[in-house]
Amino acid sequence: MSDRVEQLIALGREHYNASEYERAEPYLSEAAAARPGFPDLYNMLGVIYHAQGRFSDAEEAFENALRLNPRYTEAALNLSVTYNDRGKYDRAREVYSRAVSASINQPNALDRFARGKLANMHADLGAAYAGLAMYDEAVREYGKALDLCPEFADLRVRLGNVYRDMGVHHAAITEFEHAKRIRPDFIPARIHLGVTLFSLGRRDAALAEWQAVLAIDPNNRSAQLYIRVVNDEHGPRPGSALDP
Repeated sequence: MSDRVEQLIALGREHYNASEYERAEPYLSEAAAARPGFPDLYNMLGVIYHAQGRFSDAEEAFENALRLNPRYTEAALNLSVTYNDRGKYDRAREVYSRAVSASINQPNALDRFARGKLANMHADLGAAYAGLAMYDEAVREYGKALDLCPEFADLRVRLGNVYRDMGVHHAAITEFEHAKRIRPDFIPARIHLGVTLFSLGRRDAALAEWQAVLAIDPNNRSAQLYIRVVNDEHGPRPGSALDP
């Protein structure tokens, strides 16, 4: 590879990683024209085009990346999203299914980014089910997401909220506590754990969680409000409407 192309790729990748897509595009485009056999260049260009709303160009770029490397999971997931955005739902499902199948057959082949993208896709579907009060389906999707990325504290909190909405409070508490162990400073886990404990009449335990939040973020409005509610017998009971 010539020094010129190496420099183009380095500059393009630097701006791309900083989400400076407008600046990254000309470098990556020139590099791809000079060296069309690099699938990573096409994947980055596809992400840029997608962010710009150029879905047709994004589709072509991701397809080029997969043509060069059929096992490129990140490009496959990006292509699936792009197909979906363009209304090509059957093709989106087909590409997604292939990506999932590849991850099952070669679990070690998925890098952290690809696992995270798959997990977020399951989580988005879980949120859609939860919004329709289809809680069993939501739990299954969040479970699939956590199978891929068990260390994602935010997904555990979202699953905990579904369990709480189902009235399965012990499962909700388990998820919130797990999220706390993963990230002791993750405020949403403590806020929602406090709400759940308070709904069960465990006033002191709820208060302790919200006070712990204020130790992390003294200006957290949700914790401040809930503490006032707990200390006011005539105040409204906190619910899930005021998320951190």
